[in-house]
Amino acid sequence: MARMPSLPGLHLFSSLPSAPPPHDPSSASTPSTPIPIPKYPPPKSRILRTNPPKPPNPALKTFHRRSKYYKPVKDGVISSHGDRAVVIGDSGVSYLLPDAPFEFQYSYSEIPKVKPIAIREPAFLPFAPPTMPRPWTGKAPLKSSKKKIPLFDSFNPPPPGTKGVKQVEMPGPFPLGKYPKEGKSREEILGEPLKNWEIRMLVKPHLSHNRQVNLGRDGLTHNMLELIHSHWKRQRVCKVRCKGVPTVDMDNICHHLEEKTGGKIIHRVGGVLYLFRGRNYNYRTRPQYPVMLWKPAAPVYPKLIQEAPEGLTIEEANELRMKGKNLLPICKLAKNGVYISLVNDVRHAFEGSILVKVDCTGMHESDYKKLGAKLKELVPCVLLSFDNAQILMWRGKDWKSDISEDPSATLPSQARTNDVESIENGDLLHGNHHTIKTSPKMKLLWEKAIDSNKALLLNEIGLAPDDLLEKVEEFERISQATEHSYPALIMSSEDDSSSPDDNLESQDHDESNYSSDDDEYQEGDLFDNVNPSVPMGSLPVDIIAKKLRPE
Repeated sequence: MARMPSLPGLHLFSSLPSAPPPHDPSSASTPSTPIPIPKYPPPKSRILRTNPPKPPNPALKTFHRRSKYYKPVKDGVISSHGDRAVVIGDSGVSYLLPDAPFEFQYSYSEIPKVKPIAIREPAFLPFAPPTMPRPWTGKAPLKSSKKKIPLFDSFNPPPPGTKGVKQVEMPGPFPLGKYPKEGKSREEILGEPLKNWEIRMLVKPHLSHNRQVNLGRDGLTHNMLELIHSHWKRQRVCKVRCKGVPTVDMDNICHHLEEKTGGKIIHRVGGVLYLFRGRNYNYRTRPQYPVMLWKPAAPVYPKLIQEAPEGLTIEEANELRMKGKNLLPICKLAKNGVYISLVNDVRHAFEGSILVKVDCTGMHESDYKKLGAKLKELVPCVLLSFDNAQILMWRGKDWKSDISEDPSATLPSQARTNDVESIENGDLLHGNHHTIKTSPKMKLLWEKAIDSNKALLLNEIGLAPDDLLEKVEEFERISQATEHSYPALIMSSEDDSSSPDDNLESQDHDESNYSSDDDEYQEGDLFDNVNPSVPMGSLPVDIIAKKLRPE
């Protein structure tokens, strides 16, 4: 075993000193700095969590929701100040101003058919008071300009190429020899109806332009009227693009646009409208409306969803709602889409089911509730629920089919007993068929096909097979002859025995074959009245050429 050397005064297992040794600053050396800890950026997941949520859409930001103001209202004037008043009527909340052509509203097209029951804010006018020369914008008004800017007159616009003046379209279009006239009524401003070639000429430049008026969830608002007139100031046609809930009923939008602006819709494709200002429109004499300074709070209307809808008990309504949970929606609507065919789709779906569901996932709550209110009026139907952003509708007890006029009278007697085999084998052979109601468009197409010998109407139903085959072969020869025959004009220099009167009669007959009452898509309408028969050498150009010709 190895032995450790013993040293005097050394004890291996002695205890630690009770007090630390005294600190000597002269002998102590400064310790070296440690390695700095690197600072890495926080992970992306932590950044996403700490970021605040995005603010809501400012169009849906309503300050009246923060207050608990609720005041029941009845029909009539609820607030007035002299000649200015706030009125409750069939069209909701409207504002009456002196010398106004009609009662002003925030939205003219998106108004529920029911009357409001309460308001969410005190009744006041959203217009500037008559004592205020201009609305307050947060800045002092500018000094009055020394330049006298003349009023814009559409009948006397600045000449083209003027410095600082944009392109301005003249009034019109007018035929040769006619000029614009001052008009006061709508008929005088619109002038004569436009021809098809004029409509094409007016619409074609705007097909690819993005200078337009956007019509959204609020429909035709009051301030849009002045915006449309600002478009009409420089061009004859204003393009209006509609999206969202108002596109369910495009006829309603067209009606209010023509009624409030005084223009005429000359072309319509999907949700895009082309609004013509009129032949005799003058921007100087346009109707000028005050501008709304803010969006008024929407009034309170009765609830759309009732616990026991019309014609149902509470138990029956709950049973239909339970069945609707497992029902597949007929379509899914996109946000800010064009829903022109939605009403017809719901009507056709009611032919096969008493319940119909429309999926509105991704749309705002106020949008699909407005959509349900419109479907309730247009289809018509009974609303059952808006659960899970889906509109559930019941067709109601007073529903009538659009396909058969009287189902109980037209269906065979054995069809009421659901005997399918007897219908196929017996009733159809004996002529007991369903009576189908044809649409007017289909009926018109059939009539045109019969008139042009492309279809044959069999008046005698009880024909033998041989007689029926004869009629089909005869009709086939007639249809082929009409399809492959064209009008021809034979001109021969050898046979001049015919008189000039006969040639004129034949020419008139040929022109009558080509004439048509409907001049749609006719390119040569401008030159129809021009006489092409001009004697040779009678033009002024011929006289000048004859004088300059060397002898």
